[in-house]
Amino acid sequence: MIQTLNALLAPALMERLTLVVNHVLSSEPQAMARLLPHRGRLLRLELQGWPTLLPPPPVLAFRVTPAGLVEWCPGDDLTPELRVKVNAANPAALALDVVAGRQPPVDIEGDAQLATDVDWLLKNLRWDVAADLERLFGPAVAHELHRLGSMLAHALRSAIEGASSVAGRMRGGR
Repeated sequence: MIQTLNALLAPALMERLTLVVNHVLSSEPQAMARLLPHRGRLLRLELQGWPTLLPPPPVLAFRVTPAGLVEWCPGDDLTPELRVKVNAANPAALALDVVAGRQPPVDIEGDAQLATDVDWLLKNLRWDVAADLERLFGPAVAHELHRLGSMLAHALRSAIEGASSVAGRMRGGR
């Protein structure tokens, strides 16, 4: 049942994620310019240490489009020119770091120039959530939504860190 649900939801989730990534890329012309020379090339994000209790994540492979954006490539048999490996042993903390604009530690393997450009994207590209909220709702509402979202993200981060600390002490006390 869970695998069937995962098979149904994963493509829709990946398509939305690709839209968000392309929205962020297109907001920064230099990001698209860095990807243009790599059009047609494939990069793959590999989540290492993914918890076995969770459904497996979909294939995170993306091809650079002729416009300097990305398209999701769901095939598992594709050979990427670049692999980006990230520790995903704690997916919630990883997601919060990404949403907060903190880059998780990554290992990048493959084509040197593509690796350099992807590394630049990881270090310099940020989603300006506040600006998008302002375009949708106006400055006053956007400010409050962004403030509330930041407070929620901080609270969730604190809760995850607290739970990780307690779990670490419990493992150490055995």
